[in-house]
Amino acid sequence: MTCLEHMYDGFLQSENIANSEFAQTTTVAVLAGGSSTERDISLASGKATQEALQEAGFRTQMIDPAQKDQMRLLFETPFDVAFLCLHGKNGEDGSIQGFLQTIGVPYTGSDVSASALAYDKSRAKSVYREAGILVPRSIEVNRQMVAEDEEALDRIAKEVAREFLPLCVVKPVCEGSSYGVSIVGTEEDVKEALKKAFDIAERVLIEQFVQGREYTVAVVGSNVAHALPVIEIVPKNEFYDFASKYEPGGSEHLCPAPLSEEKTEEVKKLAIKAHQALGCSGASRSDFILDSEGRFWILETNTIPGMTKTSLLPDAARAEGVEFPELCARLVKMALSSS
Repeated sequence: MTCLEHMYDGFLQSENIANSEFAQTTTVAVLAGGSSTERDISLASGKATQEALQEAGFRTQMIDPAQKDQMRLLFETPFDVAFLCLHGKNGEDGSIQGFLQTIGVPYTGSDVSASALAYDKSRAKSVYREAGILVPRSIEVNRQMVAEDEEALDRIAKEVAREFLPLCVVKPVCEGSSYGVSIVGTEEDVKEALKKAFDIAERVLIEQFVQGREYTVAVVGSNVAHALPVIEIVPKNEFYDFASKYEPGGSEHLCPAPLSEEKTEEVKKLAIKAHQALGCSGASRSDFILDSEGRFWILETNTIPGMTKTSLLPDAARAEGVEFPELCARLVKMALSSS
């Protein structure tokens, strides 16, 4: 057992929670769907999670926050805990967490402040930087700047071309699943990418493009945390876009990643540092680029990772010997232990 593994024995416990008395006496509301751009992905996570929890012996009820009549069930039914599978706006940004806190229902994952902080890529970058984690250089642009000045878009594109090209990344500050993300290499393409991003977001981040191999590291716990096995993501497209994430064959996941022991320990420590600097709890998943000089750059931290059977967090847990139903059971136990 490595020093990292000693850090969170709760996740590595030998006694399974699935089908224990705890599971059979715990009622779980699985929240999935919602009204964000990631609704369909959220529903897929919720369906898989509900099936896994039922397999583990829990009593469950699926609730879609987009349906007001279903939300009433949170007041009318004595749920012990809510399992959050809400990706995107109103799910990962602290909104649903605040609501559940107000009505006294414990929930999986990070609290209001950590969720809101991680969801805002611009604010999260400041936290990473203060924690000593490398972040790509970036500038933020507000839609209002462009709306009030017809020439602003041209000026911004020229500045970006001067400061960031030959390649840069344009992405919404507060969206997930690579919605609205573009990698561009010309001034004209920067303008088009900004228009695309402004269609779905008020604030947009223009970021230095870091060439390299992409890795993701899931972390479980809170003040004491444990990093799961590292996964290398090999997308079929130019980058890990929506199609690469969700279409069959869109990417290859190598787990454990073919990294040296030294580099594996390094990126695990960075993921734990990001998780704790943001104040995350439950589970998070941070994405990194390893450049040609051997440096890890953090891209973002996801506080409600995908939860289908083939998603990255379940893949990493499985590589450590924890199957999907047991993973879900342990996340429920963590939520109740910290409430």
